[in-house]
Amino acid sequence: MVKNKYSTEPKNTAKAVKARGSGLRVHFKNTRETAKAIKGMTLSKAQRFLNDVLAHKQAVPFRRYNRGVGRHAQGKNHPKMSSVCRWPEKSAEIILSLLKNAESSAEFKKLNTDALQVSHIQVNRAPKLRRRTYRAHGRINPFMYNPSHIEIILEEKVSKVKKPKKTGEIVKAE
Repeated sequence: MVKNKYSTEPKNTAKAVKARGSGLRVHFKNTRETAKAIKGMTLSKAQRFLNDVLAHKQAVPFRRYNRGVGRHAQGKNHPKMSSVCRWPEKSAEIILSLLKNAESSAEFKKLNTDALQVSHIQVNRAPKLRRRTYRAHGRINPFMYNPSHIEIILEEKVSKVKKPKKTGEIVKAE
């Protein structure tokens, strides 16, 4: 049996948690854009964003796979992005469940869940699933599905400590 590896490893494995899903039946392009939107967010902010996407309060900006995607006013909420956006509900649900899985792993490792940040999230294409669709005049065409592999790494943010001005003085940075 082949052991699957993550594409990257966290800097400090004691202060990080990982979650992964393989061959998930969720569209690759939508999931890639949703993952790109939450990269770098804290765990609570990412969960709030994805719940807002499910409620159509916030939209996911589409950067790469945006041909044929309509423009919406909610797209202007994201800086340096055009108004091309969508609300990929299934992708948001899948990523939200992976974040919940990682959060429970963090609680098991006794990490501070408020300080967790999405340091790495990657979406890869999985092998296509083949089906068939029946057409007019007795013809049959392929009906392909584009599933995804998703991996997430959450790391605890480290608070930086400023150099003290005088010897013996300790100053914490916010």
